[in-house]
Amino acid sequence: MNVATMLSELAQDDPGRPVLTVGDTTLTRGELEARANRQARAYRELGVGPDDLVVLALPNGIEHVVACHAIWKLGAIPVPVSPSLAPREFAEIVELAGPRLVVGTAVSGRPSVPAGSAVDESADAGPLPAVPVARTWRVSTSGGSTGRPKLIVAGQSADIAPAFAQRLRLRPGQVQLVCGPLYHSSPFGWATLGFGLGQHLIVLPRFSTTGTIAAIGLHRVNWMCLVPTMMLRIWRAIEAGAGYDFASLETVWHMAAPCPPWVKRRWIDLVGAEQLLEAYAGTEGLAMTVIDGREWLSRPGSVGRAASGEICVLRPDGTRAEPGETGEVFMRAAPGAGTYRYIGAEAHRLADGWESIGDLGYLDADGYLYLNERKSDMILVGGANVYPAEIEAVITEQPAVRSCAVVGLPDEDLGHRLHAVVQSGPGLDEPSLRAFLGDRLSAARQPHSYRFVDYSLRDDAGKLRRSRVLAAELAHLAQASGGAGR
Repeated sequence: MNVATMLSELAQDDPGRPVLTVGDTTLTRGELEARANRQARAYRELGVGPDDLVVLALPNGIEHVVACHAIWKLGAIPVPVSPSLAPREFAEIVELAGPRLVVGTAVSGRPSVPAGSAVDESADAGPLPAVPVARTWRVSTSGGSTGRPKLIVAGQSADIAPAFAQRLRLRPGQVQLVCGPLYHSSPFGWATLGFGLGQHLIVLPRFSTTGTIAAIGLHRVNWMCLVPTMMLRIWRAIEAGAGYDFASLETVWHMAAPCPPWVKRRWIDLVGAEQLLEAYAGTEGLAMTVIDGREWLSRPGSVGRAASGEICVLRPDGTRAEPGETGEVFMRAAPGAGTYRYIGAEAHRLADGWESIGDLGYLDADGYLYLNERKSDMILVGGANVYPAEIEAVITEQPAVRSCAVVGLPDEDLGHRLHAVVQSGPGLDEPSLRAFLGDRLSAARQPHSYRFVDYSLRDDAGKLRRSRVLAAELAHLAQASGGAGR
């Protein structure tokens, strides 16, 4: 599956077949091919050629998809980034990438194409000359646990093997719903594989609960991937009486963040244990675990066994942990598999090829992996390790809670004290939340303080940037303390 030629091959095979729907607009393979060819010629005039990086700062939409295919047609490499990045974050990524072109916003001193720029409809829409296979098919961005941006250059070339699609239960003829932002690794990857298989992609401009429920029924969606915060919101809507038709769903994946067990059970009831699958992996693509709902019911909390690559858990001294013993999770790619490289960071790589992406967990005797928390997220309270995701999972059981984050604030006595930031609906206050948690959390894991906010604590990709939440809470405390002293 060569990303440079896959759209042309699909258009030649069946030009009138629908391939992309965004909102009320549907493009056929032939229409998307023509747009991408025109766009590619426009980018080529700006100097884009084989193996050049092109930073792509566009929201979900037809323009994003056209731009990606235009970049691939030139043998170039897309670097999708969030269009809502702060100027400093965006500048750091551009500096790391050194792109030939920036699409989506103007950048001083670099060739750039602002979002919404029209392409001459009378321009040549015919096939482009063949180009060499690019050294990689994408470069992803990540802030990681440090908060400093880095680029992850995919180890696979632009000629992608379809075997991975089979592991994901992707097949030709399906309708795939893209709920997450295309600047994020998973939605971008699954959408690309879906295109290569000739699927009809339904791309949401932005995730919404009602929009997702409606799209599944309207377009008879067969395959989709969610993150736990999306699952929570959809379940809340159904619980409140929203109508839904999920009969067409064959496969529902979830990944990218810990899923509260109670949410997982609701979705198993909703779509079926065989249809609900969970994956754990990193953007680096070293290894991936998979577990379906049937396995999970017999091993609650597990994220599965290695389906590609290898997984091990090591003690701080580098020796193998025993089954059930918590340590740092390491991954290793299968022999001969493509490897990634970082731009702007160094991998935590051992001499024998094992690498860590910073998570803690343990393996059971059968090789099933259970995750605790990222090392950087673990909070030390009075000498005891506290995993905030476990507390957040319980807090989200409160029906009015929409999202939450637990962080450790400095404490002279305990070292840290637990503090919860909660996004909730009207009517929830601290006393009622404390009463709800009273018989669900031990005293040692009860947050010491709370702050209620009216915005989501997770980004469009469902990711919780705990370091940012902590920085905001420290700034809020500093401001409140300063105000009290005047």
